[in-house]
Amino acid sequence: MEAKVRQLSADVARKIAAGEVIDRPNAIVRELLDNAVDSGATKISVEITGGGIEKIRVKDNGCGMSKEDLAACARPHATSKISSETDLLNLSTLGFRGEALASMAAVSRLEITSGTCRMCASVTEDHVITTVPPVTGTIVQTQALFENFPARRVFLKRSASEAALCRTTFEEKAIARPDIAFTFTSDGEEKLNLPAGQTLTQRFCQTLELFESEDLFYEIKNSSAAKDFSFSLVIGEPSVSRSNRKNIYIYVNGRRINEYSLIQAIEYGAQGYFPNGTHPVASLFVTMNPALVDFNIHPAKREARFKDISQLHHEVSSATKNFFKQYTLKNIINQSQEEEDKGLELNYGLEERMYGGASSVASPDESTDFAAPSDFIVNAKMPGFSKGYGHGGYSQNYSQSMNHTAFGRGNFTGRSQYEKAITEEMEASINGHFAKPNYLPDQPPSSSMEKGGESGFHFVGMALGTFLIAEKNDVLYIIDQHAAHERILYNRIMADAGQKQTLLVPYIVQTDNAADDNYINVLKEKLEQAGFTGKDCGKGKWEFSTVPIRWKGTEADLKKDLLDRRINPHDMINAAAASTACRTAVMDGDVLDSGTAAWIAEKALELPDPHCPHGRPVYTTITRKQLFALVKRI
Repeated sequence: MEAKVRQLSADVARKIAAGEVIDRPNAIVRELLDNAVDSGATKISVEITGGGIEKIRVKDNGCGMSKEDLAACARPHATSKISSETDLLNLSTLGFRGEALASMAAVSRLEITSGTCRMCASVTEDHVITTVPPVTGTIVQTQALFENFPARRVFLKRSASEAALCRTTFEEKAIARPDIAFTFTSDGEEKLNLPAGQTLTQRFCQTLELFESEDLFYEIKNSSAAKDFSFSLVIGEPSVSRSNRKNIYIYVNGRRINEYSLIQAIEYGAQGYFPNGTHPVASLFVTMNPALVDFNIHPAKREARFKDISQLHHEVSSATKNFFKQYTLKNIINQSQEEEDKGLELNYGLEERMYGGASSVASPDESTDFAAPSDFIVNAKMPGFSKGYGHGGYSQNYSQSMNHTAFGRGNFTGRSQYEKAITEEMEASINGHFAKPNYLPDQPPSSSMEKGGESGFHFVGMALGTFLIAEKNDVLYIIDQHAAHERILYNRIMADAGQKQTLLVPYIVQTDNAADDNYINVLKEKLEQAGFTGKDCGKGKWEFSTVPIRWKGTEADLKKDLLDRRINPHDMINAAAASTACRTAVMDGDVLDSGTAAWIAEKALELPDPHCPHGRPVYTTITRKQLFALVKRI
């Protein structure tokens, strides 16, 4: 059927436009909380009834509104936040477009009370103002959502589900402002009461009602007057993990946004510390020059466009990795005082901070691959960390180097023979030609492998086809043979990181904008160190003549890793090394001769970082005292 073009009535057009901003009750909660925060309030309460469909009431103690403001506030595009389009380039408030209150009036019954005036607006009432007893701040209430718009109401969920969405929105707003007191009440029952004056860590943990103790969370801060941004990151230790990314929150200038690249930056920094595909629990709070970020691209302001996010991405990733390295090293020192005998020293003084060069904290077994952000602060509760102290450095003096790996093959019985076999296998694995060895020896192992001598190490035996048992200094170690061997191999591979292979046909990477060119220029030195030799050919064209010898990616992979995924060059090598080590290492159920098993166990206890490249612990321990307690010995 043919239909003539006609102009919609003002009422229908208004409802359609309103439905884009207010699509369900939680959108009202979102907009009213933004206005309450912008008012300068220090106390905000949210009450909902019937999932917010029946009623939503938001009360604050902010600056309030005049009678003239009330008369105009629910008109389309009425706002006190901006006056011209140029103001959009320097937004400092959460609300700014003037759509919210007008949309609420179009799809519900809206009441706003402030001072001694109350304004009522809806489809049937047009800004009716009456006098009421004085109130502090502002009270905004909506009722009967979509009662005059059945096409929208039919798609609402049941009350309990809508209430849950309202609470989630409330939580998102409250997390970013620990200086404000928030309360949330549903159907007359107070669900959440958050006091003012909390730390970011306290507010994050209490708001989400995490089952882990807040003592397991730490706050990392980064700030510098020379930059256009600063950030704080609240993150849980590796024992606090989730099977998905839902508990990674990103805030920019007080708004929670969906920004995958910053979630990615946190995960890159945490790579290797969260095993079995798990993800950290974290919240990133970024304060950025408003001129460098645009929030005016989504009706719900859940997305943002950045002028250049590469430097922020890099520093978030670097700060996260720096923290986990410190955390791991500190735990190792606490677990084993013998590390001091190996020359491992930690200094957490501010004078040790560095910027622009090698990281001041790095695992002894890994190459340094990022610059430590200036003013990096860890507010930590773990022993040995002091609140406000900067990241530290360490010095290392190893009397022995890791010059051999850990499994024996076939007929070898002496340690030197093992080393020869391992060297051959490592060379084969590096070149991608690894052949699985036979772990069943034809000759008995050397007895020297089972005696610890002056080191205090004693190999006990093998258990359950997976674990190696050893004792040292009144501690019993239960070692995962695959994880231990994998880490030993990984360390060996990473010791040779940076070796290059020349490409017969250079890889060409075409950038999309000047920001991409700048990003590659910033990384150029690190790319070279990792094995990627590239030159700028102008007009957005980069030519790479070499790649790392263990990196097997294509031209498209290189562009994706560098520009789309923004992977640090060293992390690209880490991934290749971890994959090679995993495939090469002995597996669960592999039968080892006792000499090889003892060698793996001994080297496992010497690892500077006792985690496999994927984050799983290499061993667990039980002390003599703990064993006595288990068997009720006094």
